[in-house]
Amino acid sequence: MIAFIRFADGLSAWFGKAFAWLILLMTFGTSYEVFVRYIVGRPTPWALDVSFIMYGTLFMMGGAYTLSRGGHVRGDFLYRLWRPRTQATVDLVLYIFFFFPGVTALIFAGWKYASRSWGYGEVSVNSPAGIPIYQFKTAIVAAGILLFIQGIAQVFRCIQCIRDGFWIEAEEDVEETETLLIKEKQAELSGDQA
Repeated sequence: MIAFIRFADGLSAWFGKAFAWLILLMTFGTSYEVFVRYIVGRPTPWALDVSFIMYGTLFMMGGAYTLSRGGHVRGDFLYRLWRPRTQATVDLVLYIFFFFPGVTALIFAGWKYASRSWGYGEVSVNSPAGIPIYQFKTAIVAAGILLFIQGIAQVFRCIQCIRDGFWIEAEEDVEETETLLIKEKQAELSGDQA
């Protein structure tokens, strides 16, 4: 189980970090659009579509990575007060009854949606540029598959926690700024007390 957890975490991290580079492309694309629209006076017909496509793809492909790092929204006001075994039991039930049916529906509906789009070479109707969007609809299926794999890893984490009494954490790779600031302040305070 632990080997699968590490595999799924690594896979999710790789895809999440690879697609995070879309943020730079979105920034350059939007900056270019602002420049040509307001400085040159010749707006592009494609900028809005491309930014929507990139943002949607980034959002979808980063879901499994966010799940692996415990970054999705949850009702922490009660959850954090529970013992790890209780947390794991509740999570396990929620994964089985809500997560997997939802993600499975995402995969199958996304497959139908993407295959139909590929079939007729769908283009965006939001701009006169006619940007092809069928290839990006495949991201729905890919994101669902990645979420499903990471969901299995999360179920394995729950089982391990129920058995052992503690959570198997994902390997650290990034930290929230507020967490870093808290650690700095704690180190500063402990240095003052010494």
